[in-house]
Amino acid sequence: MEEALLWSSYGICIAIKGRNKRKNRRLRWSREWLLKRQEFSHVRILRELEPDDWRNYLRMDTETYNHLLKSVTPYIERQNTCMRKAISAHERLSATLRFLATGRSYKDLEFTTIMSKQSLSEVIPETCDVIYRVLKKDFLKDNMSASNKTSEISFIANLS
Repeated sequence: MEEALLWSSYGICIAIKGRNKRKNRRLRWSREWLLKRQEFSHVRILRELEPDDWRNYLRMDTETYNHLLKSVTPYIERQNTCMRKAISAHERLSATLRFLATGRSYKDLEFTTIMSKQSLSEVIPETCDVIYRVLKKDFLKDNMSASNKTSEISFIANLS
């Protein structure tokens, strides 16, 4: 009788241990639709857009976009790995510009960019930082006097 009780206790312990292992195992690495970024991403749409539609979507013309992409690519481009394809510089920049143009949430952008919100939360701030660093030398003036800054601000304010 004691031997049967011992064996049944042992069986229950093994079953519980196996159940806990299954519970802790990750069921899937990524959602299936996220793996089809090349197929469903907004980047495919960008290839088909007319110049006016491109400007409406990213709030800049193709020439400006291509210049900006060329400037930021060395800083935001990543290498592919054996596990997955890297998010291209073009995808990173266009997702960032779309975020800045619309103010949409990462959760909302997740469906048009086909990037997880976790990826977007890394890609967008990183790309914004790179855009700032690349453009600041051309568009920000460090050594302006106070009167020049005031006149510059007034000039910019009157443009719109």
